[in-house]
Amino acid sequence: MISVVKVIMRKPYRSRTTGRGEILPDGSLALVQLVEEDGKPARQRYWKIRQIDAVRFAGTMSEAVGLVRIQRFGGQYRFNFKLKGNLAVEQWIVPAPGGRSARTTMTARKFGMRVASSEGTIRKL
Repeated sequence: MISVVKVIMRKPYRSRTTGRGEILPDGSLALVQLVEEDGKPARQRYWKIRQIDAVRFAGTMSEAVGLVRIQRFGGQYRFNFKLKGNLAVEQWIVPAPGGRSARTTMTARKFGMRVASSEGTIRKL
């Protein structure tokens, strides 16, 4: 994934995330991502997501505080989770026809006010 992150009172910066995932024997998805952001050291992010029913998923992410909730609306996916510092994140992933890429938008809010956002493209390599 390649995106541009905009945080209030800061200059926008680029973020590049590469990942590798697998479906575990219990049916859950395990994903390891390498996150590279301008001016910061690279770090790893870990996800483990399981399907709850036909349209809902839940799991964990190493940077999230508490549960990650995912809901499918038609062909779109909405992620909701909290980050340290009382940030509430909503991320939408909209796959393109053919399934090899998707658009992503993210909004982070603190006390109901938007404090960060990003837009980007996810591509399957």
